[in-house]
Amino acid sequence: MTAEETGLRIQEALDQLAGGDGQGAGEQLVRELMAFYGDGLTRLVRALPPRTLRQLLDDQEVAGLLVLHDLHPEDVTARIARALAALPEPVELLGFDPATGTLRLRRTRSGCGCGEQDVEAVLACHAPEVTAVELERAPQLLQIGTRPPASAEVR
Repeated sequence: MTAEETGLRIQEALDQLAGGDGQGAGEQLVRELMAFYGDGLTRLVRALPPRTLRQLLDDQEVAGLLVLHDLHPEDVTARIARALAALPEPVELLGFDPATGTLRLRRTRSGCGCGEQDVEAVLACHAPEVTAVELERAPQLLQIGTRPPASAEVR
């Protein structure tokens, strides 16, 4: 589709908005813009050297656009790993169920750190296939203190 054809379709959708069919026209407008941007992004991605594209994949906005337009070169497993590597605290990947969209993780350290909301935010751009995160806590370690003073020892 050419830029001129896209412009005409967008103008038709805007005319419908003015005419009263707001929801239908709004949805059509979004579809036309998505198709237009997707076509342009496809051309850009094809023109990029592979090394440059790999460097851009760490940028959340770029990754999100590529995923949105089905242009991201990595599969969902690689994108999940890339997103998890960006977390401030390491987590262990226990599994991903594509049927339910559930990602199971375990913290590798106990204590404060990232929660499910932090993980979900990082995954939103890189792997929107993940719709739920189950974050297991690391086991709590038993804290052992020093021996009691000699006067307190039982004889």
